[in-house]
Amino acid sequence: MMRKISLVFMGAVVGASAVIGITEGRHLLAGTAVAAGAETYRQLNLFGDVFERIRSDYVEQPDDAKLIEAAINGMLSSLDPHSSYMSPKNFRDMQVQTRGEFGGLGIEVTMEEQTLKVVSPIDDTPAHRAGVRAGDIILQLDGENVQGMTLNQAVDKMRGPVNSAITLTVKRDGAADPLEIKIVRDIIRIKSVRSRIEGDVGYVRITQFNEQTFEGLRDSIEKISREIGPDKLKGYVLDLRNNPGGLLDQAISVSDAFLEKGEVVSTRGRNAEETQRYNARPGDLTRGKPVIVLVNGGSASASEIVAGALQDHRRATILGSRSFGKGSVQTIIPLGANGAIRLTTARYYTPAGRSIQAKGIEPDIEVLQEAPAELKGKDDTKGEAGLKGHLKNPTDATEEKSGSQAYVPSDLKEDRALNTAYDLLRGVQINANFPPNPKASVPN
Repeated sequence: MMRKISLVFMGAVVGASAVIGITEGRHLLAGTAVAAGAETYRQLNLFGDVFERIRSDYVEQPDDAKLIEAAINGMLSSLDPHSSYMSPKNFRDMQVQTRGEFGGLGIEVTMEEQTLKVVSPIDDTPAHRAGVRAGDIILQLDGENVQGMTLNQAVDKMRGPVNSAITLTVKRDGAADPLEIKIVRDIIRIKSVRSRIEGDVGYVRITQFNEQTFEGLRDSIEKISREIGPDKLKGYVLDLRNNPGGLLDQAISVSDAFLEKGEVVSTRGRNAEETQRYNARPGDLTRGKPVIVLVNGGSASASEIVAGALQDHRRATILGSRSFGKGSVQTIIPLGANGAIRLTTARYYTPAGRSIQAKGIEPDIEVLQEAPAELKGKDDTKGEAGLKGHLKNPTDATEEKSGSQAYVPSDLKEDRALNTAYDLLRGVQINANFPPNPKASVPN
């Protein structure tokens, strides 16, 4: 029986990849070739000798392409946990995920005990209009039985060109016989930003950083301010818990949305001349309203860039548990028809010059969540420091910290971090770290 918890993302949006990790870099446009020495060529000859011996003497006929792919994967994975090879299909899936739109049906699905179940249809999508309901069990896709498929295989089959049709055979509680629902695929946008109004407080959750994120944040802030009214609005809660990261430029834009000026983040590669600094532009979209950012052990990468920038500038109070600690930048390097490689090319630093690699962002106010009995001892993430082969913290590897709480209850009344944030914004609770002292911010 699958428990519905926020500890791990267990579903997939139809038409999007079921994998949640998203790289931070854009395509690397150019590189500098480094001449290989004689010893390097000898090692390459050794690889060729081993490759030929496997091809000629292995007990079964091997697949040459799979051997090469495995060798490339082994070379990249030996560098750090975030460098890897992407097959052409995985590369296409990654592009769909970061683009935030695709041709599909518009339903979130999950696999429970080899059963494909609808988590929910997305509002105003083909699946929603066709009458698909949360809880429906999908038995067949265009007459092909789903049982035996993986979640990825089922998602791939439901994806497809815009205006093409697919028939879902579903089992629904209360219906004596399975229902056949014909759906015509359309452009589906992945909503990475969700928001709501909680009385006099605006709540904004970012689930990932794709190409739609800043636009979604801007629209959410405008809607909240308009509906509550700037005079009554107490402030904003920005929920980045269990957000695995995403595009670097979107993390910068989201940080910039709350800042008037100053550095957002810097990236530093192997060579000093590769250092890049990214600065905020004038214009705080919230007009200076108080902001509390929620983080936990599942907040990684781009999430930590945002939390680190707002913390260093004392623009927001960070609340929750220590973040994941992924302080490196990956660049996607296309290989033509052969897919792409995801390569770690830089570390990033917060405006105060901090590397959070294998350390994470320490919250200004720590609030831990009581986990259910069955999850106690299992509700922590490993953290970057717990990953084999991780990059060491360049400042002090002895300060590395591993593991942090990542459980978020589905019942809002039990969400300690969220309710503490509401109480602070409304003045029900008082804490010395809220609001933050702007005099302690980094120089602008």
